[in-house]
Amino acid sequence: MIKNKLEEDSLSGQLFVFINRKCTQCKILYFDRSGYCIWSKRLEQGQFHANAGESVKHALEWTELKLILEGIDTRTVQRYKRYNHLPTGYTKKE
Repeated sequence: MIKNKLEEDSLSGQLFVFINRKCTQCKILYFDRSGYCIWSKRLEQGQFHANAGESVKHALEWTELKLILEGIDTRTVQRYKRYNHLPTGYTKKE
């Protein structure tokens, strides 16, 4: 799914976050040097509030992922401008 639908390399070390349609379960997949790791969190009450719509690939910052896992709606969080140093060769995506 990561290679075919998201057109990403699953061996890159990136975290891939998947939230089900009911927004009650979140799975995180990544590859470390020895194999694939999967984390899963299922909510007993409430829903995950992610910024992206259905079937949308969206880059998350680490802070944004933590907010989603804690149950905070990232759409209503007010963010203030901060300095963001990008490594050489990277361009800012907005």
